[in-house]
Amino acid sequence: MEVFRKRPIKKDSANVLKRELKLKDLIMLGIGAIIGTGIFVVTGQASANYAGPASMISFIIAALVVVLNGICFAEFASRVPVSGGPYSYMYVVFGELTAWIAGWLLICEYMLAVSSVAAGWSGYFQGFLSNWGIELPQALTAGYNPEQGTYIDLIAALVMVLITLWVTQEAKKALRLNNAMVWVKFGVIILFVAVGVFFVQPENWQPYMPFGVQGVFNGAALVFFAFLGFDSISMAAEEVENPRRDVPRGIIGSILIATILYVIVTLILTGIVPFSQLGVADPVAFAMRYINQGFTGSVISVGTILTLLTVTISMLYSLARLIYSISKDGLLPKFLQQIDEKRRTPKNATFVAGAIGLFFAAAFPLNILAELTNITALTCLALMALGVIRLRKMLGEPKKGEFKVPFVPLLPIISVISCVFLMLQLDKITWTVFIIALLLGLLIYFAYGYQHSDLNENKS
Repeated sequence: MEVFRKRPIKKDSANVLKRELKLKDLIMLGIGAIIGTGIFVVTGQASANYAGPASMISFIIAALVVVLNGICFAEFASRVPVSGGPYSYMYVVFGELTAWIAGWLLICEYMLAVSSVAAGWSGYFQGFLSNWGIELPQALTAGYNPEQGTYIDLIAALVMVLITLWVTQEAKKALRLNNAMVWVKFGVIILFVAVGVFFVQPENWQPYMPFGVQGVFNGAALVFFAFLGFDSISMAAEEVENPRRDVPRGIIGSILIATILYVIVTLILTGIVPFSQLGVADPVAFAMRYINQGFTGSVISVGTILTLLTVTISMLYSLARLIYSISKDGLLPKFLQQIDEKRRTPKNATFVAGAIGLFFAAAFPLNILAELTNITALTCLALMALGVIRLRKMLGEPKKGEFKVPFVPLLPIISVISCVFLMLQLDKITWTVFIIALLLGLLIYFAYGYQHSDLNENKS
């Protein structure tokens, strides 16, 4: 079995999609995917349960790992400008089986992200409704849990339907709402910082590392989740006007902007509220209520409800493009590569991604699977770093105008070590579920993908 057969780079293979995205759209896409539950929820959890005020260091550590991998993405995006992200890149440098593993882990990552954010949005929205005296029947308020009397999350299901229909529009139109909500997101953050900076009490930053250095590293393993989504930019390469120039810039730009915002918000948050009290579902809004700025807290809550939509849009957009790319290679059913003739978007892939996301969002409480999202993402990033080393051996040094990772192979090796280090901070149960998911992916490949790969046709 030739499971490591490679796919040649096809620079003009993606012309069926409409190229209309610019650098601004890519940065907005990246920020829309990155800044969501991370800044509005994980900041509080990291401070309360892991690193205390030093959680800002946790964010910086996680950001350094992400940047190291981001520049690897940037070189691949510059030299191999096709959609599919790590899946397509691994197909070129390591072959089919490695490509499928990367693609499968990305599908898991995006599916969990889409579903969990939709469920989280539902929780925020139900809380908003309850303030107005509107309560849904208990059975319709959360995923399947008979002991709690819940069977389906109706709001999460409706959100997934609406987002799926929106993402089937033209890329530019589909991302227009995302871009608008990103500006709302900026407004919410600026409002929090502008008000909160006047209520900072430096004594709240003591002790600075209440859980020690290990707590800071554990916090970094958690807050890595807050940076997931930057790779969504590489998924849009086939719809970018100048992918070689703008995709690398979009990746690095969105990571840097997100890092700055995370550190500032964490600094203000832990300066306002003692870190031990931040383990709540809405720490940013809670901080405003803590300093008796209830109206500002309400505005932030509404803004958060609106802006969490951007994560769902960005992730579902990327997931659909990933499924579309894999189906083009025959590893998933061919009907998933059908293009909407009018909008030039992967219609069937979007509907399938939305339907699966709807199922998980409506039926499953995904709270314990957040770390699984991290471990799948870190594995993909480690593969990308190794892939850059292999890419250099295959194609040589980048040409003029192409992005270049400095100090190869040193920086990619450091990137792999950093990913493995963060993975080792995760719980044993996370590793167990990860291995099961990996085995399931291998089963799908050998039962369907290998036999239906279009490389079989090319070989014959």
